[in-house]
Amino acid sequence: MTEHRAEVKCCPHCGKESKGVFPQDFTQPVQYGPEIKAQAVYLNQYQMIPLKRVSETFEEFYEHRLSEGTIVEACQDAAERVAPVNQAIKKHLTEQEKVVNFDETGARIDGKLHWLHLACTPLLTYYEVQAKRGQAAIEAIGILPEFRGIAVHDGLKSYLTYDKARHGLCNEHHLRELEFIGERYPQVWVSEFGDLLMEIKAAVDLARSTQPCLSEVQLSEFNQRYDELVEVGLLANPPPEQPETQEKKRGRKKQSPPKNLLDRLHDHKEAVLAFMVDFNVPFDNNQAERDIRMMKVKQKVSGCFRSERGAKAFCHIRGYISTARKNGQKALSALRQAFAGTPFSPAFVSIPA
Repeated sequence: MTEHRAEVKCCPHCGKESKGVFPQDFTQPVQYGPEIKAQAVYLNQYQMIPLKRVSETFEEFYEHRLSEGTIVEACQDAAERVAPVNQAIKKHLTEQEKVVNFDETGARIDGKLHWLHLACTPLLTYYEVQAKRGQAAIEAIGILPEFRGIAVHDGLKSYLTYDKARHGLCNEHHLRELEFIGERYPQVWVSEFGDLLMEIKAAVDLARSTQPCLSEVQLSEFNQRYDELVEVGLLANPPPEQPETQEKKRGRKKQSPPKNLLDRLHDHKEAVLAFMVDFNVPFDNNQAERDIRMMKVKQKVSGCFRSERGAKAFCHIRGYISTARKNGQKALSALRQAFAGTPFSPAFVSIPA
């Protein structure tokens, strides 16, 4: 605890009073400094301890109980301080990165379903919350519509509508679908296709350390086997027939899970095998799934967000901390820097003056 006193002096000749000036950062008779604020934000936003328990923790540590309102305001203050870093990260992801992972997950705000959207790399994380999941939200965020690199994702149709970017699909999703189909709809091509994907991944992992890409012979062989297995699968799973007596319905006909997967493997072959052609593209979308997992943990702890303002603050702070940790910084240290007025930013991300 630090106490500041300002003396008041009266001139013996003219009688004018002169008051000492308090430090610029002190605007209230009693206020918390950057260290206490950083600790409060760290406990509530990073460790995801509920507000009441954060108050109890401070009472145990310092024999002084922080009010829940003070903790909330500290979080809002932190979110505003790191906002320029997050905007710079968003701009860098959109304009500079060659490969970016995308994902989204549901989040309840004030009892209503919203969506947390994510764009990330191994060194950068950007979160944003939107009321919608699909194209309207993607347009509002603005990263993918202007992105010119390779977008790695789980195949959500809204992502695939953006043709300025190339696409890479998550093959872990494909392996899980193949496992399910193999159990429910046993067919020869299913296990063979899963084995092929894993064989290509092994070849890429082996070649990555010694050469920039697979040989033409390998590429030709893998492409041929891919096409043959898809063709075998399509022959075994023809489109559903509609009886002549049945009235025609609008929209796409309902298909079996094997047919749905085969259509995706056929129509988006380039995206499925993007990792085989370009070693910068990951085999899966695990980077995004790891980065978005914290939202699920948050919901398990607190159930939902009380307000959209709180959800946006969480996104700003978690994105900032995630980026800092990916670049070798400690979470509490990064928050201290933010409250000191010099928030951490990776050296390769330029922040406008």
